[in-house]
Amino acid sequence: MNNFRETAVGIFVLLGLVCVAWLTIKLGRMEFFANQGFELSARFESISGLRVGADVEMAGVPVGRVTSITLDPDPLRTQAVVRLRLNENLHLTDDSVASIKTSGLIGDKYISLSRGGSDRELAFGEAIQETESAVDIEAMIGKYAFGGVK
Repeated sequence: MNNFRETAVGIFVLLGLVCVAWLTIKLGRMEFFANQGFELSARFESISGLRVGADVEMAGVPVGRVTSITLDPDPLRTQAVVRLRLNENLHLTDDSVASIKTSGLIGDKYISLSRGGSDRELAFGEAIQETESAVDIEAMIGKYAFGGVK
């Protein structure tokens, strides 16, 4: 009888640990099979507030994630290089546009993709040439408050 209780408690604790591990992975947006899909990059003048793990959307549908954000190593440029991992069934052309948007008024930043009309598709590792940087709300409010807007 005593062994049965100990076994039941052990199974219950093990099940609880599995649930905690699963929640940690889901809430932390960790991906163990990150090789699925393909990577592209995009250069932005400002990524103000964009974070690694942010969603990439097209027409409001999630199609990927931001995998890394680095500063361009070229000393003549001051741009941020953003690497995107996109779903493998997504087909983007070389004139597609990547824009940094905000969900809601003060929500999280994400990247919105818009398809172009070209016939040439972007291949793995290529860069999206057309980008629109994040709107800096603080700078706009500062200009308006101190009379910089005409």
